[in-house]
Amino acid sequence: MTEPPGARRLRIGMSLSAHYPPGTPVREALRETMEQVALAEEMGLSSILLGHHYLARSQFLQPLSTVAYLAARTERIRLGFGVYLLPLHNPLALAEEFATLDQLSGGRLIVGLGAGYRGVEFRAFGVPVEERFRRLEEYVGVLRALWSGEPVTASGSFGELAGARVLLRPVAPGGPPLWLGAFGPAGMRRVARLDAAWAVAPNGTVEEVAARMADFRAALAEHGRSADRDYPLLREGCVAPTRRQAVDAAGPYLAGQYENYRGWKHGTSAHELIEGHAVIGSPDDVAERLARYAAIGHTEVVLRLQWSGMPQADVLRSIRLLGREVLPALAEVPVGAPAPAAG
Repeated sequence: MTEPPGARRLRIGMSLSAHYPPGTPVREALRETMEQVALAEEMGLSSILLGHHYLARSQFLQPLSTVAYLAARTERIRLGFGVYLLPLHNPLALAEEFATLDQLSGGRLIVGLGAGYRGVEFRAFGVPVEERFRRLEEYVGVLRALWSGEPVTASGSFGELAGARVLLRPVAPGGPPLWLGAFGPAGMRRVARLDAAWAVAPNGTVEEVAARMADFRAALAEHGRSADRDYPLLREGCVAPTRRQAVDAAGPYLAGQYENYRGWKHGTSAHELIEGHAVIGSPDDVAERLARYAAIGHTEVVLRLQWSGMPQADVLRSIRLLGREVLPALAEVPVGAPAPAAG
């Protein structure tokens, strides 16, 4: 175990909205994005994660290239994906791409992976959408095997490897931290079976999140997995001097975003999100909510602080308040030690 129970402190990361409305000059928008990145590192945030989609409704910067760009312009903050669409890609190619990024960043890479859900993406790549979960499991195994440095012989939907060995390996033995996104009990059990960190989706009240954590720990125990791991949580967030200012700043954008998500059957309304699911409010409000997540056992909360069209000033305000007021308020708040699984 890297730290004894009670010694860990909650980390706060940021989900970077590196995608821009149609017609927006990308170079101008990128300057604002990089201003956010620089401030996040200055304020002591722990990580920056980028999403991954194709054929998006916005101008979507692809994350492999973007992480390489960020690695050259940051020094300490961890960089990664929240999450990368693993079933659409060859795992050998990704093993080498991820190892390259990990080396370029000095071991700061977080490999967040997901199965995907948009049919248009799977059709475009010629991958049957019903195979996404099987391919996710298969490809995670191939990634880990290739990062071991040992010869790999395997065949599957990706192709065939015969004694293949990847000489370029990640900085840490075994590879970067592996976070898997998943919705629902079956997805959670898959993460436990694969012995990865579960990047918990941005819906659910504190009580619902606590129940999911208990179920995940039970699944880890069922599969003989150690409880010593990252417990990341993805949330929507906005911080302002008062709760009313934060709700006014984030509400219209959350409403638009989650109306789109209803079409993908993710089903949480913007009102429900603001009231019970998101981390939105004054610095005191936000610190109190984050402390509750720490008590459950979450080790890192990654907040999305910007939605398409949101003013840059509001995003930067959230980042500054997180660094100057929220993080100091959490400095002495320990992450709860994982409770033994029942049974």
